Order: sequence, then C-alpha cells, then structure tokens
Amino acid sequence: MQTVGDRSERKAMIETRHPKLSIRKQCKMLGVNRNRLTPKQPKTNREDLEVMKALDSIYTECPFYGQRKLRMELHDLGFKIGRKRVRRLMKIMGIEALVPKPSTSKPCKENHIYPYLLGNREIREVDEVWCADITYIPMPKGHAYLVAIMDWHSRAVLSWEVSNTMDTGFCVRALRKALVSTGRKPKIFNTDQGSQFSSAEWTDELKKEGVRISMDGKGRWMDNVFIERLWRSIKYEKLRLWSYHTVGDLRSLVADWMEFYNHRRKHQSLDYATPWSTYSPPKQMAA
Repeated sequence: MQTVGDRSERKAMIETRHPKLSIRKQCKMLGVNRNRLTPKQPKTNREDLEVMKALDSIYTECPFYGQRKLRMELHDLGFKIGRKRVRRLMKIMGIEALVPKPSTSKPCKENHIYPYLLGNREIREVDEVWCADITYIPMPKGHAYLVAIMDWHSRAVLSWEVSNTMDTGFCVRALRKALVSTGRKPKIFNTDQGSQFSSAEWTDELKKEGVRISMDGKGRWMDNVFIERLWRSIKYEKLRLWSYHTVGDLRSLVADWMEFYNHRRKHQSLDYATPWSTYSPPKQMAA
C-alpha cells in the first residue's frame, strides 16, 4: 500500500472492515490523519432526534411534502417548531420534497455538475443505466445513512453501504463494490446533484470505468420514485419491525432485507420476476 493520490482519494481507500489491516494501520500507511478520517455528525439534542424520527416517518409516507407541509404534520403530532428548524433538520437528514421545482437546489459550488442524459429515454436493458440514492435512518441515540446502487431496468440492488455520516467515502465504497461484485458497469450512471455524487472522488471512479455521468436537473423528476419506494419498503417491512441499537445491528437487518428484496420479492413491473433473476449477474451480490 503506497501513499498516492490526494487526501480525499486516500481517505476513500480505507476499508473499515479490512480482513487484515486495522484502520489505524491503514491510516499510517496512507498518510491519513485518523482523527480527520470520519466527519463529525452535526450536533443534535434528544428533542431534535425525536423530531427527526417523526420527520422520517412522515417523509417515508409522503416524500412529495415540502417544508411547509412537513411542519404542519409535525404540529399535528405535537411538535411546535418553526420552518427554519425543519429546514435545518431536513438538511442533516439529507431529504427534500420529491416534486418538480424551480432550479433552486444548491449543490456544492466547488463540484462540477453534469448534464441530465435521460430525457425521453426508455430504459430497456440491464446495465443501461445505474442509479444511486441515500436515505436517513433513525437510531436510538443518533442516526445513520444508507446508500444503494441500483440497476434501473431490473430494479436490482447491486450494492449498498451504511454509515453514521453522510460523507462521500461510503458512497464510493458502494460504487466500487457494485462494479467488482457484478463484474459489469453501466453505460450511464444517474444521480441527483448532491455533494457526494458531484464530488471528484465519485465522478473520477465513473470516468475511470468509461461510464457516462448523468445528474437530475429539470428533466424527468419522477426518475427517483422507484428508489424512494425501495426506501419506503425497507423501512416499513423491516426496520420498523425490529429493534437495532448499533450500526452493526442495522447493517445485519439491511443485509437480510436486501437478500429478500433481490432474490424473493416479485415485481409486477418485471412480469412477477425478482430483480436479481432479471439482472442475473455472474456473481452473487456482495452484502
């Protein structure tokens, strides 16, 4: 292992579950300050966590709600808070209304934004388009984030990762895992314009594979609906029925459900086939 690339690239190379090398050893070999390895979570108090848990429940049910309606729903539940606080908590959670809107989103100014390539395009084949998204997961004493890489046509989840921070590194790990575990790559990779997906760490991985990069803009705003359905399903069918106290507990529950979703859950849109049988990669999905 050599000290190569800039600091962000070296940080992305660190594997939290490496079979032989500890995180401390990897940091030393790569010249990375361990104290700066993982960004700190935004500070949240107990009341904020309760509000965020309620927000997640409302948003999972109604992802098209904006700040005003979310605040009204929270008021109905007894949380008397203002729109600024709702906006702040939504930012921590990484959520926004899934509706068509003016060009008011604010991706990271330092990152390059790529054009939207899917306008009026029918996705008819596996590996034609992959996509990725992140969702917020409430925890008893904090929160975590789940990212998934999905094949657009088959709806198969090709890889996923859990992290207690919404950094770029865990998204890049999921991307690398999808490429390695399937032995394939898409023609186009579509995401939103979030800082994780517009970062050089993420886009450089795709460029290296010769994958065209597409980012949602004013195009088909409904493109993200099916992955929102994935989030709704895993939360209602698994996470809200089981208790979990650590990221490790959460990771085990996600692994169980993803196995069920890919290999046993039949989809009407796939003529009642499963996502994995439709995708049929040469290797098994990496958990």
